[in-house]
Amino acid sequence: MTKALVIGGSVGGLAAAHELRTIGADVAVYERSVDRTQPRGAGIVMQPEVEELLARLGISVPSVSVELQERQQLHHDGRTTRYRAPQWMTAWDTLFHAFRTPLSDACYRLDSSLQQVVVDSDHVTATFADGSSARGDFLVGADGVGSTTRTLLGIPGYITYSGYVAFRGLEPESGLPDELRELLAERFTLFGVPGMQMLCYLVPGADGQLDRGARRVNWVWYVNTPASAVATLLTGTSGRQFENFLPPGELTAENSSALVDLAREALPPQFGALVQHSTVFLQPVFDRAPAAMVAGRAALIGDAAGTVRPHTASGTSKALGDAAALAHALARWSPGDDLPVRLLEHFEHQRLSHLIGVARSGVRMAAQSRLGNTGPDFLTRLALPAGRS
Repeated sequence: MTKALVIGGSVGGLAAAHELRTIGADVAVYERSVDRTQPRGAGIVMQPEVEELLARLGISVPSVSVELQERQQLHHDGRTTRYRAPQWMTAWDTLFHAFRTPLSDACYRLDSSLQQVVVDSDHVTATFADGSSARGDFLVGADGVGSTTRTLLGIPGYITYSGYVAFRGLEPESGLPDELRELLAERFTLFGVPGMQMLCYLVPGADGQLDRGARRVNWVWYVNTPASAVATLLTGTSGRQFENFLPPGELTAENSSALVDLAREALPPQFGALVQHSTVFLQPVFDRAPAAMVAGRAALIGDAAGTVRPHTASGTSKALGDAAALAHALARWSPGDDLPVRLLEHFEHQRLSHLIGVARSGVRMAAQSRLGNTGPDFLTRLALPAGRS
């Protein structure tokens, strides 16, 4: 039996575990976080790759999603323009629990920070910060945009800042004012001006609730922000410097005040009120160009292989597609046989081509809204003085 090591226990890593178990592999998942309770990506648009894995696990889309009926454009003065556009929406934590629960009998080890990977002709060995190690026949790096696996495998590619930040909120529907709750219910709501875009939709409640009033309102607000302000925004209330994600409750009072002021000035009044009613968290939008996905007995999937902009709504579906394609390449392989190099090369070519296409599409979509370095900047007063870093 093939022993597979999956580095990264988020949704992509869980998908890899399911796909590899389907082909008969014994899978162990190693996650660097101490827990997996924080909403890392919040809302997720239901895509075919997600639907397919859910179906194979015996989980229906309606059981883990909120169905929206309309799409509405908010104008700066608060007016709305609406049209019918049915769509299913879910959430990161909802999918995490849907994928994690069927793996209750599999090894899933938290607080496992990868320190070393050794790939030889017969095995791959992963060593973790606590001194423990794991030996397997194949390793999958599903550890996100800041992938340690990618670095340790020597696959090139730097993370670059795109020029804008995604501020996010995930609030109980019941905690919002009645008029705001009625406006947003069963609708995908959006607003945009050059250098700024905000969208909002409902997702299941924290424990998967789907009843009206028990769901959550998920929003994301893309704001052009100078690179010199990113470190300030990623500094938490205790002074801790976060790398790629500022969790809920960590936005400092000064940064929160600046954000509320910007919302009051630049957003429609309904969205301004939503920001004020929310515990904001944020993710700067980074790009990591693809280079390679396979290195001997190891492979990268999801954001570890390369990123796509969030406007494509494809980050989760891309990771799941990668996982399924990798399992297909390894399906007839046994550890005592030669590595299926040609099948892995086909996997890499197919998935890199898909990744490059989606990534280019996302950059074009951002440019159309002047998100990034070609548009106006906001939150400039948070930028560090010249000469400081």
